[in-house]
Amino acid sequence: MTTKVHDIVLLPGDGIGVQVCEATVRVLEKAGLNAIWHHGDIGWEFWKKEGNALPQRTMDLLDKYKVALFGAITSKPKAAADAELSPELKGKGFVYYSPIVTLRQHYNLDICIRPCCSFEGNPLNFVRRAGPGAAQPFEEPKVDVVIFRQNTECLYCGLEWTNPPDKVYEALQTHPKFKNFANVPRNELAVSCRIATRKACRRICEAAFAYADKYKYKSVTVCEKPNVIRETSGMMEEEAKLAQKKYPHIPLWSTNIDAQMMWMTKNPEEYGVIISSNMFGDIASDGFAGLVGGLGFGCSANLGEGMAVFEPTHGSAPKYAALKPSIVNPCATVLCACMMLDYLGENALAEKIRNAVSKVVKDGKIRTYDMLKLKGSAEVFQHGACSTEQMADAIIAAL
Repeated sequence: MTTKVHDIVLLPGDGIGVQVCEATVRVLEKAGLNAIWHHGDIGWEFWKKEGNALPQRTMDLLDKYKVALFGAITSKPKAAADAELSPELKGKGFVYYSPIVTLRQHYNLDICIRPCCSFEGNPLNFVRRAGPGAAQPFEEPKVDVVIFRQNTECLYCGLEWTNPPDKVYEALQTHPKFKNFANVPRNELAVSCRIATRKACRRICEAAFAYADKYKYKSVTVCEKPNVIRETSGMMEEEAKLAQKKYPHIPLWSTNIDAQMMWMTKNPEEYGVIISSNMFGDIASDGFAGLVGGLGFGCSANLGEGMAVFEPTHGSAPKYAALKPSIVNPCATVLCACMMLDYLGENALAEKIRNAVSKVVKDGKIRTYDMLKLKGSAEVFQHGACSTEQMADAIIAAL
């Protein structure tokens, strides 16, 4: 049992978030984490009942305890969100906002870290055709990539309009490129702003280089699109070059996001730490996650100054939430918990759990439906898949 008692806010959220959080808490407690769990209300049910997917009482918990383990959230388009709001709340000005995006922005959780590391024996690992003269026709390169995603700006900042108001429309007209849209009726025009600030670009770049230096990664790549999105991507590139001056022994590479998607399936082992803005980081991290087992192994940390939220990168998968027993893979959330333990200074415990996950994957006797490449349904158990609970049991047994 850990010496220190940690206060942690638990945010299971929607759908499978509940099952993966339950499994992960069980792994943590069996591994020896001494924690007090504070349950926070968050998600779609609270939007429907209260008009707020992130109630103030949950924010109060986060303000007090500063660390949270998050499950998953259901988000739907505006029309669907409005339709599912309780009748007594309709027409009263309630607007749905993604609670995880709100958390990132409210607490300025501007640094998102998404490791994509392959486990030996995972049948979902990336495999490619070997070159001439190879002993085997196929090879499985070791992938160990960490995406540093700027988490609060870019196209995800929420600054957008359909039928933009007068002041916005007038401002757009001052830009010479807007002449291409001059004949578009305003009510047929939608605008989303891609915003970058130098402070946020500098923080993500400096954090990425510090991480690469600490964990001995051989390179840092800034993945943007500065040849087209010149101002915002250009700013990120400028800050990456400045950050690299403190770490001259770490090469700085530059790739365009579209080219990066191609290169990651040709030579993923060549990359180490990757820096991207919000949307490009979202794309790149899902792409690399696909090389190491998919979203069942995708974990992430959202870090601010004195606040941290740890979440798997998968969604709430509501179609699987009602299945009993649960079929979903809890490994992503367990690996998120390991990132949380590192943040809390419980590094030995984090490594103990990671090693247990590695043993289970390598052994191959216990595999969830995604690891067996099955379509998710109640019938997966007939084809040898384990349940969420059984995977947690296996990890516990391997501790």
